[in-house]
Amino acid sequence: MAGATTTSLPAARNPILRRTTTDAESTYSSEAPSPLDSPRHSASSTSLSSLASADAQTATKKYGKLIDTYGNEFKVPDFTIKDIRDAIPKHCYERSNIRSFSYVARDMVYIATTFYIWNNYVTPEYISSKAARVVLWGVYTFLQGLFGTGLWVLAHECGHGAFSASKTINNVTGWFLHSALLVPYFSWQLSHSKHHKATGNMERDMVFLPRTREQQATRLGKLVHELSELAEETPIVTLIHLVGQQAIGWWNYLLTNVTGHNNHEKHREGRGKGKKNGFGGGVNHFDPRSPLYENRDFWAIVMSDVGIAITISALVYLSKTFGASNMFVWYFLPYMWVNHWLVAITFLQHTDPSLPHYTEEEWDFVRGAAATIDREFGFIGRHLLHGIIETHVLHHYVSTIPFYNADEATEAIKPVMGQHYRSDTKEGPSGFIKAMWKAARWCQWVEPTEGAEGPAKGVLFFRNRNGLGTKPAKIAPVSK
Repeated sequence: MAGATTTSLPAARNPILRRTTTDAESTYSSEAPSPLDSPRHSASSTSLSSLASADAQTATKKYGKLIDTYGNEFKVPDFTIKDIRDAIPKHCYERSNIRSFSYVARDMVYIATTFYIWNNYVTPEYISSKAARVVLWGVYTFLQGLFGTGLWVLAHECGHGAFSASKTINNVTGWFLHSALLVPYFSWQLSHSKHHKATGNMERDMVFLPRTREQQATRLGKLVHELSELAEETPIVTLIHLVGQQAIGWWNYLLTNVTGHNNHEKHREGRGKGKKNGFGGGVNHFDPRSPLYENRDFWAIVMSDVGIAITISALVYLSKTFGASNMFVWYFLPYMWVNHWLVAITFLQHTDPSLPHYTEEEWDFVRGAAATIDREFGFIGRHLLHGIIETHVLHHYVSTIPFYNADEATEAIKPVMGQHYRSDTKEGPSGFIKAMWKAARWCQWVEPTEGAEGPAKGVLFFRNRNGLGTKPAKIAPVSK
């Protein structure tokens, strides 16, 4: 991040990484609120003064010594959402239609120009070597994947109201861009709003919610106390998991809500009765009856499905006209790259050895928003992907700030967040790629700090069976 430094801890500890926040909610409503609405699950008022008061009350709790995965001592955040908002210059909140649409036009020019060059010049007439053409068309899919991800990010801005001050402009533009990328715009917008309202909440978060120790033990067919005694997971198993996550993770999420919470029975309108994550569980982003939504969201989900149907119809027509093999290279492989980057970005925004998660009792909006991290992806991240990797912490606190003002706003909130701002930027773009492997190896489930009592039991940290970082707690077997 331009001008950013990574906070380090003494005694050869790994660097503390930076975090993000979200728009919190007090219910399971799908409505996307302003950043001022219900930033904690228990607040009775949405005013900034009442939030500050609630923060002061929670700060009096005693948590003892909390230890993150790196072995560093963790302090629960003690600043308020008002502190954050007051620190950001007022002009950072301003959105420009002209500037926003200029980025859409730029990304579309990138896509059109790349297609024109490759389709007209990476041909047998100009390049006789078939092997060279295969390599160059591979480069084409990679580049188009990056440009497509850039458009995805701009649609993401629309979903948060950061693209324009006009709700109509946001939704029309976002629907068009996301539909073209086979993303159900309104469906995603609604579930993503819930993620922002409950980031880091073990009962309500909608994105990359980690397993608890009990869930991990069940998955492995072991007893809870046995996790700390298991042999290391082999690197090949980690690799297979990562490849699967990157290849099908996005569609698995859309179709089964695989990384979101699974507490659908608590849905206030009763939509979650008998429904669970997984194939056939009735939880997905395409069915208006899904417990991800409320009754009022019916037509929004239908409009999202219509957008997907239009795009699929267009792709079928183009495949019949130009050939399925051409469309496979022109669209489908770049589309898979888009999905890869989307999953990688989201995974690494919310998964890191320095980040906590919270039980419902200990969670609040400020804490959850601080439980994310900024990273650095160089020119690709800042120019092609519109800074979504480098300024995610700020985005979780105030998601309506447009990406072109996010760097300045990020610098403004760093003094407020202090040690609670997490970033991992030391190795730049290569560090971003390496972090995927590190997160997969280090961050396998969450549990409280060993020996935690009282409120401290509600602050959870990543642990693993690979002998990396802080060891899992030793738990005595339950006597019969």
